[in-house]
Amino acid sequence: MVDEEVRRQIVDAADALYYAQGFHAVGMDQVRDAAGVSLRRLYTEFPSKDDLILAVLAKRHDLWTAGVAARVATEQDPEAKLLAIYDYLADWFVEDTFRGCGFINAFGELGAADPRVAEAARRHKESFQAFVAELAAAAGASPALAPQLAILAEGAQTTAAIAGTPQAAADARAAAQVLIRAALPAHAA
Repeated sequence: MVDEEVRRQIVDAADALYYAQGFHAVGMDQVRDAAGVSLRRLYTEFPSKDDLILAVLAKRHDLWTAGVAARVATEQDPEAKLLAIYDYLADWFVEDTFRGCGFINAFGELGAADPRVAEAARRHKESFQAFVAELAAAAGASPALAPQLAILAEGAQTTAAIAGTPQAAADARAAAQVLIRAALPAHAA
């Protein structure tokens, strides 16, 4: 197998295990078995568990970014683009494998002890806020709207994971709609 294929196979296996069971609960032997590689090959590709965790977080960042952007791209109206973020969440929250935000999970489990994980989580959240800020600016809203909408999305992820129900997406969407309509010039009159 080509190195990139093996790396992807290992990252995919680790991601599924970490997301379902937690980072501390999963050992490298479990990742090896799930990925179908030798322990030597696993450590050749990822010299430490921390390196593997960072690769998993990079994958999750790419999946999140692409997924949200694709959902937003299905809409034309600026308000609908902003609300599409919550539609994306609604679709995600009903998946059988949903366990909350992988970055929040990683930060909660490892952030205090691993500055690289904490930094990866911060960069991911900053990236999402920048994306929302671009959408808000394109809609003609005040820059203050973006962090408000991002916080609603973050809170919905945590609430949905803890409550075990997708209702948080609809609640966050309804709150976002109120904020958006108050902030957009077309609704200000």
